[in-house]
Amino acid sequence: MQLEALLNYPRALPAMPRAVSDLLAEMNLEDPSPKRVGELIGRDPALTTRVLRLSNSAFFRVSRKIGSADEAVALLGMTHVRSLVMAAALGAGFKNVPGIDLKQFWRYSLRAADIARSLAGVLHQNQGNAFTAGLIHAIGVLVMHIAMPDRMLALNVSTLPLDLNRASAEQALLGYSYAQVGAGMAEKWQFPNEMVSALANQLTPFEGEAYDPLAGLLHLASWRARAEELQLDNNGMAATFPDMVGLTLGLDLDSVLGKDPAEWSFSQALAAFIE
Repeated sequence: MQLEALLNYPRALPAMPRAVSDLLAEMNLEDPSPKRVGELIGRDPALTTRVLRLSNSAFFRVSRKIGSADEAVALLGMTHVRSLVMAAALGAGFKNVPGIDLKQFWRYSLRAADIARSLAGVLHQNQGNAFTAGLIHAIGVLVMHIAMPDRMLALNVSTLPLDLNRASAEQALLGYSYAQVGAGMAEKWQFPNEMVSALANQLTPFEGEAYDPLAGLLHLASWRARAEELQLDNNGMAATFPDMVGLTLGLDLDSVLGKDPAEWSFSQALAAFIE
């Protein structure tokens, strides 16, 4: 299946719920309004319920029960609300995907998102954008499995979906990989151009005419999260570390491994909203 046909395949690419689309549009503004965000969440009963559940969860240890979307936004902050909105959209859009262990996939994606946000702090990049990009950086894998289950299941036999060489295997088979599919999805969902570009360039962030620091950050975050899923030891980490990308960003192996996310517990709480 050609890339354009895949991105227009009706069952492969879930539509962005209107409430989520409006929320992301507001939160992508240079100065989003917390009041407006609270109002938009309040219009969607299911989203309101999820936001209140997270607000009152053990992660935040609130002294009183949070009872409204406005209070939740004030407590959670824009970064956490944006993450929750994306989790709600993804959880609703992708249910049963043939050939994919969704629990593992979302665990991996959340881990990559946390690492991306943590590295963004080191590099003085936008941490909210880095987390969102990390969360959806591999979403093309799901789209490809829905649209082409037989071809993807056959590919999974030789190269697992989270293998370090997966993108290369997809490129050899189809002429494109999950990176291009994810970028196409993000463009259809009207994500910021910076994020669409990062998703498209994540495999080769500094090759040719490309110089995309957010894509480079995604490259490193994806590598580390996959290495952990594959349970690589120190030698395996050292042998597979994408050193040219790290060098361009000013990050070596030790700095990438040593910078552990500070809010992993938040992503563990967030996982419940995706699964």
